Amino acid sequence: MREEKKPNAPSQKNKSKKSNWFWPSVYASFALLFVGMVWGYNALTTSDAPEQASVDQEKPKDDVTLETNASSENLKYPFNEELLDQVAILQDFYDAKADAASRENALLVFKQTYVTNEGLTLSVDGKPFEVVAAMSGKVEQIVSDPFKGSEIVITHKDGLKTIYRSVTGILVKEGDEIQQGEVLATTAENDWNPQAGIHLHFEVKKDDVAVNPRSYLAF
Repeated sequence: MREEKKPNAPSQKNKSKKSNWFWPSVYASFALLFVGMVWGYNALTTSDAPEQASVDQEKPKDDVTLETNASSENLKYPFNEELLDQVAILQDFYDAKADAASRENALLVFKQTYVTNEGLTLSVDGKPFEVVAAMSGKVEQIVSDPFKGSEIVITHKDGLKTIYRSVTGILVKEGDEIQQGEVLATTAENDWNPQAGIHLHFEVKKDDVAVNPRSYLAF
């Protein structure tokens, strides 16, 4: 007898067809998901780039920061404030309206000639101490004078200048932008005012006219 071949069961045929399209569709789904993630990341980073560039462009320059700081500052002592109780004023600013004793104390004598003091002569027990910037500003001039003592001139806002004389070991140079409290030099002695010993001669000028530093500082 001729043996007849039995047809495949319908369930097996459907199963074979299902497996033919199932895995390709899964791979396609993952591929689409991956492409979508890459596209979304690129779009996000591209949108952030202009904002970052804008922030970088708006970043203030150092000189602008210095200007802002200076505009909010008040004049401070030209030395570390921890030394305030040890600082002595050897000679005061000459004020024609002051009493006789104050005016006499503000006269400097050199070779029997009297010169009015245009600043304050400051000492700390005759010992060297660090001189610091009384306010942020720009170093306008440095004068090397072995007779009167080397000098630093700093310009500030509102037409102010501060002058630091009888110093040594100067740490700044002309044109430097400095911050309030920055160390400038160390005190020394000089031949112009030998009786003061190691000291700092500190002046404040407003529009190039000497003014009493006491009007700015509570000595």
